[in-house]
Amino acid sequence: MKWFGRKAARASVRPFLLRGFGAGAGEWPRSYEAQVREAYLQNPVAQRAVRLVAEGCGGAVIYSSGVDTPPPRGARSPSPAGGGLEWLVPAALIETVAAQLLLHGNAFVQILCDAEGEPAELFPLRPERVKVEADAGGWPATYLYKAGETRTRIAARDGLGRPGLIHLKAMHPLDDHYGLGCLGAAAGAVAIHNEATRWNKALLDNAARPSGALLYDASDGAVMSGEQFDRVRAELETYFQGSANAGRPMLLEGGMKWQAMSMTPADMNFVELKAAAAREIALAFGVPPMLLGLPGDSTYANYREANRALWRLTILPMMARILGGLSAGLGAWWPGLKLEVDVDRVSALAEEREKLWRQVSGADFLSADEKREMLGFERRQ
Repeated sequence: MKWFGRKAARASVRPFLLRGFGAGAGEWPRSYEAQVREAYLQNPVAQRAVRLVAEGCGGAVIYSSGVDTPPPRGARSPSPAGGGLEWLVPAALIETVAAQLLLHGNAFVQILCDAEGEPAELFPLRPERVKVEADAGGWPATYLYKAGETRTRIAARDGLGRPGLIHLKAMHPLDDHYGLGCLGAAAGAVAIHNEATRWNKALLDNAARPSGALLYDASDGAVMSGEQFDRVRAELETYFQGSANAGRPMLLEGGMKWQAMSMTPADMNFVELKAAAAREIALAFGVPPMLLGLPGDSTYANYREANRALWRLTILPMMARILGGLSAGLGAWWPGLKLEVDVDRVSALAEEREKLWRQVSGADFLSADEKREMLGFERRQ
């Protein structure tokens, strides 16, 4: 009998996130939860970078095409392009999914149907709670969602071939079922940035000066008694440690003198090290450092160019991945459905759109219908 066959098979299942950087990588956070706490909850640069991308995705105007289904009662009216299914993808859903893709690399959106079997709501699940269970051929068969002691299995497809859950993932070159987020690449820079902040805070708590030593050099060669040692240490902690005691003069007696031991903050170069780590964090999440207020970055000529680069290089590709996955999943109910971002209503790209309009309007060799097609409009009837 194979007593350990099933357990051995479970051990080969990939964990929820790429864990750590090896045995010699230092005390960097290894699990997804620890990386989220270090990056998103405690690091201002990482949190702002994620919020810029996620809120930009959530603020984009979405329209549907390819179907002609009216929205339910109480929902907003359909866009001029037709469709009317935008109510299924509100801004909060897009923002949550975009943040999960950035941090974890995976986003699982459950499709909740009404009594008639049609999608009524899309609900995002926490990605670290979802496990992909493959069939004998290696294809996803079910998704196991664990919340505390509760376990729920969601079938990848029902009897009619319709998905019960939409799995959106970033590209992972070494995994078939899970995507790769940005936390692993940013963990080192986040650890450096957070540790530099703690170092500066500890420096401030210790009177904003490097640590040193009190040297006791009695003329008769005697040593300090235990009572004298405790008294001196207590006086140092009470009267000379902390930001409230910064600059307080120290009175030494009995052959004692102060000797600095550590290098100065300028020698340690912590300011430049922290700024470099912040730029690496911004790079990992695809945000131009200028938009985060980081000094010393001259890659972009001005703020407007940086904002345009954020949309072109990060937000729009992210939205194409999200809306493409949602369109494919909901296409089982509405064949031909296509969800897209209305780029005409993106303020950061208004200058590009204005330039395109001028070029198309000045092309006398094009007909009016050809110009409308180039600008994304339908031909006139």
